[in-house]
Amino acid sequence: MSDAGRKSFGTKAKEEITPDSSKSTQQKIKEGVTDTVDRGVRGGQPDSEKSTSQKVFDKGQRSSDEHVHGGTENSIGDKVKGAFGMDK
Repeated sequence: MSDAGRKSFGTKAKEEITPDSSKSTQQKIKEGVTDTVDRGVRGGQPDSEKSTSQKVFDKGQRSSDEHVHGGTENSIGDKVKGAFGMDK
């Protein structure tokens, strides 16, 4: 079970196995927005406050993001905090 405020594991799995070619434009946009929000929440919440299953899932997602988008020194959470001036 995913933590409160997070996209459920079942929803995420269903989105991943459904080919993009069979999704409507609206579904693709919704998934993009909810994925971005989930990444922001993932980065903004310390691992110490997450359930064990959420920690494992997030670690896999971070690894995937790094592989797909290239490494970065700052997490998405750090970037969000910086955008709101909360990094000081």
